[in-house]
Amino acid sequence: MALLAAACCDKPDRILFVGTYTDGFLALDYNSGEVIAKAAMPNPSFLALEGNKVYAVSEMPDSTASVWTWRWNGNGFEKLGEQPTGLPAQGEDPCYVATDGHYVAVANYSGGTLAMYKLDKRGVVGPLDSLVVSGVGGPDLSRQATPHVHCASFTPDGKHLFFSEFSADAIGSLDITGGISNYHIAANFLADFGPRHLLFDKSGEHFYVIGELSGDVAVFDYAYGKLSPKQVIKADDVDARGAADIHLSPDGKYLYASLRLQNDGIAIFSVAQDGTLTRTGYQLTGPHPRNFLVTEDEVVVACRDNNSIEIYSRDKKTGNLQDTGRRIQVEKPVFVAFGN
Repeated sequence: MALLAAACCDKPDRILFVGTYTDGFLALDYNSGEVIAKAAMPNPSFLALEGNKVYAVSEMPDSTASVWTWRWNGNGFEKLGEQPTGLPAQGEDPCYVATDGHYVAVANYSGGTLAMYKLDKRGVVGPLDSLVVSGVGGPDLSRQATPHVHCASFTPDGKHLFFSEFSADAIGSLDITGGISNYHIAANFLADFGPRHLLFDKSGEHFYVIGELSGDVAVFDYAYGKLSPKQVIKADDVDARGAADIHLSPDGKYLYASLRLQNDGIAIFSVAQDGTLTRTGYQLTGPHPRNFLVTEDEVVVACRDNNSIEIYSRDKKTGNLQDTGRRIQVEKPVFVAFGN
């Protein structure tokens, strides 16, 4: 069922999906900022898009936490299913969802688990298949005393899934060939790194991790399910302990990292052919920039605490950003992605 009618009769050039900490996520006409449709659900803080399917987590701190399957028809959303994100006391606050078209992975922050699901023939999330409980070991007793999982990424070769074990300062790994099995630690970080978001480049040969607590970006080489550490470089100059997200430019020449809690903004890095990074710039943003997206000529930033999506122009040659002054007002935006 379409929950909100189209705002106008002209078909938008681009549709922006926006996850929020409210009672639903939105499809917006990117050019006008007008709402096209709203999918009603509690705290849809992160979405994964696959064809005409939208997988959205309901980031709730109790047994109502869940992952929902929606169908997007170009004008509205139809709910196809809903599954809890874990066993009691192990599925709370799902904050990330990813899919490879066969499986869906959900990172449960407060639950401290990674939940795995199979998709049925319709592309709907099925019952919980497996639940991996993360570990602890980090020195920050105010933030790492209990397990937390923050992100999951399918490897480009389709054989593994990596996920951030925030409180254990580690990257967990699952084999997904012929089933979900063989959990092990793929990489360890120096204490107090707090791995948050993960990213492969298009070649599948380089892997990036941002440390929420350290404010560093770690670079790895990837091959045959193995990670080899290559570089650690500072993104956060003020030790705010609030690093959030990372994305590469479409041409792979620049990497961007969002930073919060102090000096909120986007750190800019050039990417060498071997995958290593060089810090080249910094762009201040509105308060609490979380998820963002990068196009050839723009960076679109969800700034939660000023209820605004901010648009920055991007110089393709230098990677630098410039504030366009354009804003799309949305209550508590925390996720942005262009859809079909």
